[in-house]
Amino acid sequence: MKRHWLLFSQLVTVAVALWFVVATLKPQWLSLAPRLNGVSLQEAPPLAPGAVMPGSLSPAAKRAAPAVVSIATTQAAKKTPQSNDPWFQFFHGERDSEAPQAGLGSGVIVSPEGYILTNNHVIEGADEIEVTLSDSRRALATVVGTDPETDLAILRIQLDRLPVITLGNSDTAQVGDKVLAIGNPFGVGQTVTSGIVSALGRNQLGINTFENFIQTDAAINPGNSGGALVDVNGSLLGINTAIYSRSGGNMGIGFAIPVSTARQVLEGIVRDGQVTRGWVGIEPDELTPEMAQTFGLKDVEGVLITGVLQNAPAAKAGVRPGDVLVRVAGEPVRHVGELLTRIAALPPGVPVKLDVVRRNQALSLEVTPTQRAKSKAVQR
Repeated sequence: MKRHWLLFSQLVTVAVALWFVVATLKPQWLSLAPRLNGVSLQEAPPLAPGAVMPGSLSPAAKRAAPAVVSIATTQAAKKTPQSNDPWFQFFHGERDSEAPQAGLGSGVIVSPEGYILTNNHVIEGADEIEVTLSDSRRALATVVGTDPETDLAILRIQLDRLPVITLGNSDTAQVGDKVLAIGNPFGVGQTVTSGIVSALGRNQLGINTFENFIQTDAAINPGNSGGALVDVNGSLLGINTAIYSRSGGNMGIGFAIPVSTARQVLEGIVRDGQVTRGWVGIEPDELTPEMAQTFGLKDVEGVLITGVLQNAPAAKAGVRPGDVLVRVAGEPVRHVGELLTRIAALPPGVPVKLDVVRRNQALSLEVTPTQRAKSKAVQR
């Protein structure tokens, strides 16, 4: 027995010594992993056919991208009175402004009938609008209607078997939600970028008359205008419309028009040929803590009314300067942009309730909005 134990211990000692020598001089001999030029590699197991990586947004992109189109516009050359003057041409040369102007943008197919949502500034002044689908089909588009106050436009193309995006619910979006921006930046072709919802209800930016933007850090660049901002299910949350930039490129601050606003514009233009908005004649302002203290308001969330136009629907209903408007037709309002959107959505001639707080006393007033007059588009 003692002899067997001695033999076993010697074999173990020799084996350990051999392992130490091999591990020191030829460590790759001990590895079964694949090697490249003597470097060990670790390979992940292959995915099953059709499977996606954990956390991938590929399904959302595949669902939404076919409905996002590229828009190319052409504007005929503009002649100036001096263009045929030889002396003018001698001193100034050929004017570039007299050459045809081309533009690029994006759009989203929202119905099988060929209706496309895009930005008004993408197609404004265009003499010809060509739409290119993700499957490379092309068609000339006609303008169904425009709404400069929200910077939205409705186009239509005549093609069969059109991919259509699903409209989501922008009212349920939360800061931090993952989103994708799909469009044609700089004309390089359809591109998908990802990010999150950075903020909601952005307004007073001087971009549009009605502003209630979704802010995102998903990369948006020139050419993305009119494209889609979608959620993780591939449903449309907004129409990408503007960026904040000092260089002309993406800086992580982009803005999209909520799909709730886009739906209202789409339905109004397709049904009535125009967008009909309500008007009550009030001048709102944000309710800051300082203003709340000045007016003696406690635990009130709403919009401060700083002015009421004489003989306007709000004045007839009893709304007064200093009132805090907290609900419109039962829907809460927390900032000026939301208030303007709520009032604009009211049908003219139909009485609605305005809930206000006056000197810490809750009041419910009935107002009959009239139709809002159209205003000029904001210079972008």
